[in-house]
Amino acid sequence: MSNLILRNVRPLGGAAADILIRDGIIAEIGQIAEQPGVTTEDGQGAILWPGLIDAHTHLDKTTWGMDWHENNRAAILRERIDFERDNRLPLGLDPHRQSMRHAIGLAEHGASHIRSHVDIDPTHGLRLVEGVQQTREKLRGIIDIEIVAFPQSGVMVAPGTVELLDEALANGCEVLGGIDPCGIDRDPKGQLDLLFALAGKHGVPIDIHLHEAGELGAFTMELIFERVRANGMQGKFVISHAFALGMNDHLRVGKLIEEIADLDIGIATTGAPSATVPSVKRLREAGVRVGAGCDGIRDTWGPWGLPDMMDRARIIGMKNGVRSDIDLRHMLDIVSQGGADLMRLEGYGVTPGCKADFTLLQGQTIGHAVVQPSIPPLVVKTGRVIARAGKCIVDMP
Repeated sequence: MSNLILRNVRPLGGAAADILIRDGIIAEIGQIAEQPGVTTEDGQGAILWPGLIDAHTHLDKTTWGMDWHENNRAAILRERIDFERDNRLPLGLDPHRQSMRHAIGLAEHGASHIRSHVDIDPTHGLRLVEGVQQTREKLRGIIDIEIVAFPQSGVMVAPGTVELLDEALANGCEVLGGIDPCGIDRDPKGQLDLLFALAGKHGVPIDIHLHEAGELGAFTMELIFERVRANGMQGKFVISHAFALGMNDHLRVGKLIEEIADLDIGIATTGAPSATVPSVKRLREAGVRVGAGCDGIRDTWGPWGLPDMMDRARIIGMKNGVRSDIDLRHMLDIVSQGGADLMRLEGYGVTPGCKADFTLLQGQTIGHAVVQPSIPPLVVKTGRVIARAGKCIVDMP
């Protein structure tokens, strides 16, 4: 943790001010006098925003920095899952090296925290988790990484997975994942009952992938609602993707959103261009916690994506038909405060007493900063400059 004076910045897009940081905490905002022995940086009028949050990604999957992966397979979920699992080793997908590349890219683009789902299956055991845990230690003080124990290949259809999830949660994974209880496992009651039992045993929240669309996804959500209520998991459950909330039935979706708000279930969206996605404006109006993530980037599933949450804000904005400056600001909120709300981060923000995790953004206004691609001139983590002009203090492996 460091002491720092950052001059001539615009906190949250407001009036220009100086920021005094002591021991990694924002101590004062205003006109700051010189402080003996304290480093000074000139923000040159940039917008100061709390660190961006990637609340849904897969650090173990990216082929970033590797030879180009030719993808000529059908875009079928089960086929993508099976191919990736069976070809990780032949392709040379080292989980530590690749997660380092992904995480450093996020840090360079202004992120301070990551929630990463990491595959656990009988083929690879906990090898992938161990690789990302190694990255987490290596990047401590650069970017914070929270790991979700994620049964990508399924739970009921992959014998031995439950025991591996149990072991992962006992050894450093903070969140329990899940995936399509109907579409992947074809046993929604069996999968969900096991997940809630494991979460209760370890006292961890759940963050489940729910690609199931339309009425199938709505049915699964209702099973989730029953169990959240019965197990006292209000505020401790996140539905990632939630494609069913994008179905063309306004009243049906409205009832689901009412339940989600009542149970304080969070929603993590990626604004997936090829899928039906939740209306982030409608969720916001209902008081639902909404965060975002870049999901998988340039991996065996597809060639798209960047380790950049500002890029993701633009994708979500375009998918949601955003035009007004008020809604553009909401897109930035989703990739920052929204992720902090999903992850229940303490001391997050830009007020005295908050942790000094922030990024500088270039733009005349917040809306301008969101739509105009640019490199953050400065990224600060606990009061220390960790990236300057898109270059992290830790080199890419």
